[in-house]
Amino acid sequence: MKKLFNFLLLTFSLMLLIVSCNLTSNNGGSADIVIGSKGFTEQDILSEILAQQIEETTHLKVAQRRFTSALVTHQALTAGKIDAYVEYTGTAFTVILKQKAINDPKLLYEKLKQAYAQQFHLEVMEPLGYESTFAMTIRAEDAKRDNIQTLSDLAKYAPQMRAGFGYEFIEREDGYRGLAKTYGLHFAQSPRIMDLGLIYRALQQKLVDIINGGTTDGQISRLGLVVLKDDLHYFPPYEAATIIRQDTLKKYPKLRQALTQLVGRISFDDMQHLNSLVEGEFRDIRDVVRDFRKAKGLIVVEDRG
Repeated sequence: MKKLFNFLLLTFSLMLLIVSCNLTSNNGGSADIVIGSKGFTEQDILSEILAQQIEETTHLKVAQRRFTSALVTHQALTAGKIDAYVEYTGTAFTVILKQKAINDPKLLYEKLKQAYAQQFHLEVMEPLGYESTFAMTIRAEDAKRDNIQTLSDLAKYAPQMRAGFGYEFIEREDGYRGLAKTYGLHFAQSPRIMDLGLIYRALQQKLVDIINGGTTDGQISRLGLVVLKDDLHYFPPYEAATIIRQDTLKKYPKLRQALTQLVGRISFDDMQHLNSLVEGEFRDIRDVVRDFRKAKGLIVVEDRG
């Protein structure tokens, strides 16, 4: 078992190296804009989408920085270390603002937009077009054998199951503790804290029986896994939206037009496919994003005057 985990750890380290090398990065002092990523594949793709969109439609040069969590990335934004990143509305509302979840996506967005402007001088732009909520995921064979389709169904079998969750999911306000209370979940032992880079392989290798992922993760369809329905609506809406410093928008007025072109242009299927290309086919993030923007008609040379 120890040898297997050492192998998985090495594999993950190599994956991180590959992803990091795939990111566009102007690390010198010449960058006008710095885009942040929360440090996993989908976030790296979104960071690259913003970077390419800005560089190809304005005269601005972009650098990218990776972080490790929503809170750390938000702190970098408010401290001026980055200018923008893509966050999920439910995460911003519950983790950053520490507010009780709201299930109405429009109401949540309006309250979030107002609070971010007042408290942090940040603008929450309109959503990009898709939602990526938490995916409580099990193997298809287990779902079929025990007829587990919902999180309520899971409660009956949880005492015989081993859970593997990311650290942030265990700690955050809208994470494991509230979920367990809502559904009465009691696993065989305390959930194992796992790195998100290893979590799907651990499920596939039957080291754990349930994990938390994201509904747009490419591994779900590629590995034939089953996402359990949140039938009691515990999780709030998690619409992806660009958050940017108001000072940056004032300094570079053309940024608003460049980023507005992305509003509503990324569907759930789009994001899941992009994740799969990077994680499953090991495609270069820059190439994947460039092809996506071309297919969406977003590669247009704007007036740079």
